[in-house]
Amino acid sequence: MTDTDETALKPRFGILRTIALYKLIKVLLLLAVAYGELRLRDASIAAKLLSWAQARPYGLEHRIVTQLLEWFSGLSVSRAHALRLVTLAYAGVFAVEGVGLWMQKRWAEWLTTIITASLMPLEAWEIILRPTIGKVLILLANGAVVAYLVWHVRSKNRPLQPAPSLNVK
Repeated sequence: MTDTDETALKPRFGILRTIALYKLIKVLLLLAVAYGELRLRDASIAAKLLSWAQARPYGLEHRIVTQLLEWFSGLSVSRAHALRLVTLAYAGVFAVEGVGLWMQKRWAEWLTTIITASLMPLEAWEIILRPTIGKVLILLANGAVVAYLVWHVRSKNRPLQPAPSLNVK
Protein backbone atom coordinates (compact mmCIF):
# COMPACT_ATOMS: atom_id res chain seq x y z
CA MET A 1 0.00 0.00 0.00
CA THR A 2 1.35 3.43 -0.86
CA ASP A 3 1.21 6.56 1.26
CA THR A 4 -1.64 7.95 -0.82
CA ASP A 5 -3.63 4.76 -0.30
CA GLU A 6 -3.10 5.00 3.48
CA THR A 7 -4.22 8.62 3.63
CA ALA A 8 -7.26 7.79 1.53
CA LEU A 9 -8.29 5.19 4.12
CA LYS A 10 -7.95 7.56 7.09
CA PRO A 11 -11.08 9.53 7.94
CA ARG A 12 -10.70 13.22 7.28
CA PHE A 13 -12.72 14.20 10.30
CA GLY A 14 -12.86 11.61 13.03
CA ILE A 15 -13.74 11.35 16.68
CA LEU A 16 -10.41 12.85 17.80
CA ARG A 17 -11.11 16.00 15.83
CA THR A 18 -14.65 16.14 17.23
CA ILE A 19 -13.18 15.98 20.75
CA ALA A 20 -10.67 18.65 19.73
CA LEU A 21 -13.54 20.92 18.64
CA TYR A 22 -15.30 20.25 21.97
CA LYS A 23 -12.15 21.34 23.81
CA LEU A 24 -11.69 24.41 21.61
CA ILE A 25 -15.31 25.45 22.17
CA LYS A 26 -14.60 25.27 25.91
CA VAL A 27 -11.62 27.57 25.31
CA LEU A 28 -13.83 30.12 23.60
CA LEU A 29 -16.40 29.96 26.41
CA LEU A 30 -13.74 30.39 29.10
CA LEU A 31 -12.18 33.32 27.25
CA ALA A 32 -15.65 34.87 27.01
CA VAL A 33 -16.08 34.43 30.77
CA ALA A 34 -12.70 36.05 31.47
CA TYR A 35 -13.50 38.92 29.12
CA GLY A 36 -16.98 39.29 30.59
CA GLU A 37 -15.54 39.45 34.10
CA LEU A 38 -13.21 42.24 33.01
CA ARG A 39 -16.04 44.14 31.32
CA LEU A 40 -18.36 43.78 34.34
CA ARG A 41 -15.86 45.77 36.40
CA ASP A 42 -17.04 48.76 34.37
CA ALA A 43 -20.04 50.13 36.28
CA SER A 44 -21.72 51.49 33.13
CA ILE A 45 -21.70 48.04 31.47
CA ALA A 46 -23.14 46.43 34.61
CA ALA A 47 -25.84 49.12 34.76
CA LYS A 48 -26.75 48.55 31.10
CA LEU A 49 -27.01 44.79 31.65
CA LEU A 50 -29.17 45.28 34.73
CA SER A 51 -31.44 47.71 32.90
CA TRP A 52 -31.73 45.26 29.98
CA ALA A 53 -32.62 42.39 32.35
CA GLN A 54 -35.16 44.51 34.23
CA ALA A 55 -36.92 45.25 30.94
CA ARG A 56 -37.59 41.48 30.78
CA PRO A 57 -38.84 40.76 34.30
CA TYR A 58 -40.39 37.39 33.47
CA GLY A 59 -37.72 35.98 31.21
CA LEU A 60 -35.00 33.54 32.12
CA GLU A 61 -32.38 36.12 31.17
CA HIS A 62 -33.63 38.43 33.93
CA ARG A 63 -32.88 35.87 36.61
CA ILE A 64 -29.55 34.81 35.12
CA VAL A 65 -28.23 38.34 34.55
CA THR A 66 -29.39 39.51 37.99
CA GLN A 67 -27.79 36.54 39.77
CA LEU A 68 -24.59 36.93 37.76
CA LEU A 69 -24.31 40.63 38.54
CA GLU A 70 -24.99 40.03 42.23
CA TRP A 71 -22.35 37.32 42.35
CA PHE A 72 -19.74 39.40 40.48
CA SER A 73 -20.42 42.51 42.58
CA GLY A 74 -19.82 40.46 45.73
CA LEU A 75 -16.35 39.38 44.60
CA SER A 76 -13.36 41.06 46.17
CA VAL A 77 -10.61 42.28 43.85
CA SER A 78 -8.34 39.39 44.85
CA ARG A 79 -11.10 36.82 44.19
CA ALA A 80 -11.82 38.42 40.82
CA HIS A 81 -8.13 38.13 39.89
CA ALA A 82 -8.09 34.50 41.08
CA LEU A 83 -11.21 33.76 39.01
CA ARG A 84 -9.63 35.33 35.95
CA LEU A 85 -6.37 33.41 36.50
CA VAL A 86 -8.12 30.05 36.93
CA THR A 87 -10.34 30.70 33.92
CA LEU A 88 -7.38 31.58 31.72
CA ALA A 89 -5.35 28.61 33.02
CA TYR A 90 -8.19 26.21 32.15
CA ALA A 91 -8.51 27.88 28.75
CA GLY A 92 -4.77 27.33 28.18
CA VAL A 93 -4.97 23.66 29.13
CA PHE A 94 -8.03 23.09 26.94
CA ALA A 95 -6.31 24.91 24.06
CA VAL A 96 -3.25 22.65 24.32
CA GLU A 97 -5.49 19.58 24.44
CA GLY A 98 -7.62 20.74 21.52
CA VAL A 99 -4.74 21.69 19.24
CA GLY A 100 -2.84 18.50 20.12
CA LEU A 101 -5.88 16.33 19.39
CA TRP A 102 -6.57 18.20 16.17
CA MET A 103 -3.01 17.45 15.08
CA GLN A 104 -3.57 13.82 16.20
CA LYS A 105 -0.62 13.85 18.60
CA ARG A 106 -0.23 10.87 20.89
CA TRP A 107 0.74 13.02 23.91
CA ALA A 108 -2.50 15.00 23.51
CA GLU A 109 -4.54 11.81 23.72
CA TRP A 110 -2.85 10.91 27.00
CA LEU A 111 -3.03 14.47 28.35
CA THR A 112 -6.71 14.81 27.52
CA THR A 113 -7.53 11.43 29.03
CA ILE A 114 -5.74 12.20 32.30
CA ILE A 115 -6.96 15.78 32.73
CA THR A 116 -10.56 15.10 31.72
CA ALA A 117 -10.77 12.05 33.99
CA SER A 118 -9.22 13.98 36.90
CA LEU A 119 -11.83 16.74 36.63
CA MET A 120 -14.84 14.39 36.54
CA PRO A 121 -15.04 13.86 40.33
CA LEU A 122 -15.26 17.64 40.79
CA GLU A 123 -18.02 17.80 38.19
CA ALA A 124 -19.88 14.98 39.94
CA TRP A 125 -19.54 16.78 43.28
CA GLU A 126 -20.90 19.97 41.73
CA ILE A 127 -23.91 17.98 40.45
CA ILE A 128 -24.51 16.62 43.95
CA LEU A 129 -24.40 20.15 45.43
CA ARG A 130 -26.40 21.99 42.75
CA PRO A 131 -27.80 19.64 40.09
CA THR A 132 -28.72 21.01 36.68
CA ILE A 133 -29.32 19.28 33.37
CA GLY A 134 -26.42 21.21 31.82
CA LYS A 135 -23.96 19.91 34.42
CA VAL A 136 -25.18 16.36 33.91
CA LEU A 137 -24.80 16.69 30.11
CA ILE A 138 -21.25 18.03 30.48
CA LEU A 139 -20.34 15.18 32.85
CA LEU A 140 -21.78 12.65 30.38
CA ALA A 141 -19.90 14.25 27.46
CA ASN A 142 -16.64 14.21 29.42
CA GLY A 143 -17.29 10.59 30.42
CA ALA A 144 -17.76 9.66 26.77
CA VAL A 145 -14.54 11.51 25.87
CA VAL A 146 -12.58 9.64 28.56
CA ALA A 147 -14.09 6.27 27.62
CA TYR A 148 -13.27 6.76 23.94
CA LEU A 149 -9.74 8.01 24.58
CA VAL A 150 -8.96 5.15 26.99
CA TRP A 151 -10.18 2.69 24.35
CA HIS A 152 -8.29 4.54 21.60
CA VAL A 153 -5.00 4.76 23.48
CA ARG A 154 -5.18 1.14 24.63
CA SER A 155 -6.04 -0.17 21.16
CA LYS A 156 -3.13 1.76 19.62
CA ASN A 157 -0.73 0.36 22.24
CA ARG A 158 -1.81 -3.22 21.66
CA PRO A 159 0.70 -5.01 19.43
CA LEU A 160 -0.71 -6.58 16.32
CA GLN A 161 -1.26 -10.27 16.89
CA PRO A 162 -0.15 -12.56 14.11
CA ALA A 163 -2.94 -14.44 12.44
CA PRO A 164 -3.20 -18.00 13.67
CA SER A 165 -1.62 -20.39 11.26
CA LEU A 166 -3.61 -23.32 10.05
CA ASN A 167 -1.62 -26.51 10.15
CA VAL A 168 -3.25 -28.44 7.39
CA LYS A 169 -1.55 -31.66 6.53
